[in-house]
Amino acid sequence: MPQILGEIGLDAADLLHHSTLVKWFDRIKTALWRLLLRLSAQLHDPSGHAAIDATFFDRENASKHYCRRTNYRVQTLKATALVDTETQAVLDVHCTTKKRHDTQLGWQVAHRNAGDLASLAADKGYDWMELREKLREEGVRPLIKQRESHPIGHAHNARRWASLPSTSDV
Repeated sequence: MPQILGEIGLDAADLLHHSTLVKWFDRIKTALWRLLLRLSAQLHDPSGHAAIDATFFDRENASKHYCRRTNYRVQTLKATALVDTETQAVLDVHCTTKKRHDTQLGWQVAHRNAGDLASLAADKGYDWMELREKLREEGVRPLIKQRESHPIGHAHNARRWASLPSTSDV
């Protein structure tokens, strides 16, 4: 994009070929990615309050010809991100190609970062009593909505969210 290159003072000839970067990224170990992510998150003052969620990336965008040619076998990639709610800094990311439930991945990510967290918010996909108990044992307040398939779930959510300060009070 010539406009962006002009803004940052670069010429197209100054840039490496995109395949050079792709090959370099493929060689980086997960531990190094986590270290780089941790260092970039430390550029912000973490609030101690985080939210977690997962998303899927499907292979639909890759052509069948490309998949056969490169021996590309991954069907779906699940990425779980832990984000600081105040600074929006990404604190941790977990990627997997295995079919694992959000609660299991959520605990793995939260456990790695428990020392830095005061609370953890999540959607109903993380509704698991053991996850809440494990978070409390680590000193993290779970802010996880319950599934509302029964009236008791509605009651628990109403009671829990009524006890939180409103955004106008913050």
